[in-house]
Amino acid sequence: MASRTRSAAGDRGAAVALIARALALCTLVAAATTAQAGAASGRLCSWQQPLTAAEQDQLLSFAAVVRDELAASGQRVAIVSRSGLNLARFGIRYSHAGISLASSPNTPWSVRQLYYACAERRPRLYDQGLAGFVYGTDNAALGYLSIVLLPPDAAQSLERAALDTPRALTLLGDDYSANAHVYSTRYQNCNQWLVELLALAWGDAGSDTGARVRAQQWLAAQGYAPPPVDVGSRALMFAAGFVPWLRMDDHPADDLYAMRFRTSLPASIEHFVRAQVPSAQRIELCHAPGRVVVRRGWTPIADGCVADAGDRVVALDTMAAASPVP
Repeated sequence: MASRTRSAAGDRGAAVALIARALALCTLVAAATTAQAGAASGRLCSWQQPLTAAEQDQLLSFAAVVRDELAASGQRVAIVSRSGLNLARFGIRYSHAGISLASSPNTPWSVRQLYYACAERRPRLYDQGLAGFVYGTDNAALGYLSIVLLPPDAAQSLERAALDTPRALTLLGDDYSANAHVYSTRYQNCNQWLVELLALAWGDAGSDTGARVRAQQWLAAQGYAPPPVDVGSRALMFAAGFVPWLRMDDHPADDLYAMRFRTSLPASIEHFVRAQVPSAQRIELCHAPGRVVVRRGWTPIADGCVADAGDRVVALDTMAAASPVP
């Protein structure tokens, strides 16, 4: 009986760990560059393994290529998304998104984003340099980053909204949930803050205490409807109840019974932006040992960071750009 009890406890612990990693979309992104925050966070908020010198070098080189692409774009603002935790089992490549700003008060092209401060148990807005942004991954050997560039009118209004800190803060929810329901103001995750910022910039959602309600009303009127994330396991749904930053009480009973969450993810935001602004442009980059692949257009790079015809390949050891793949 005792061994059976220990086995059940172990299964529950494994499920908790899995759901914690699988749905922690933007928890404590600052920990990658802020040792104090990492030390103060709880065990569930500090799963990231220390990076080796070679891994740090690869990620720094990757960030440099991303920065060069942003600078060469001639733009001042971009929507950027990165891979973080391995969500392949859910069919998800990108987990976390923010706004990269040439005129950031931090450093040029820093990313303004929402993150959950584990030590404080509350969401915050945080300006993070590009290197720190790409460091937020659990696979330093292979990672992806997406850049969406906008035409002048859409870009200017988004830049104004993102840099107006008091306005941006009116959209910051009081309570965080990594799997926050897309149309509830009870909780919020990082990607939900971003898409509500788009509503503030493009839909005149207002900037007072009711800004989140009006932002969501505008998003619904524009047809924003992220596809559900199918959890696919009652054990995972049960385990979510043991993770402090995963909540269930903002989700409809039908969704919970069907073991799915409707939450904002970078892919749904990009799809929405493309529908709203058809002239938006996309650049996807990935890094793998010894190389970075750069692709222009909305067709995703193949899994494994495999270059295709027309892609640019950058050799990480020399940072010399190779010719486009024939």
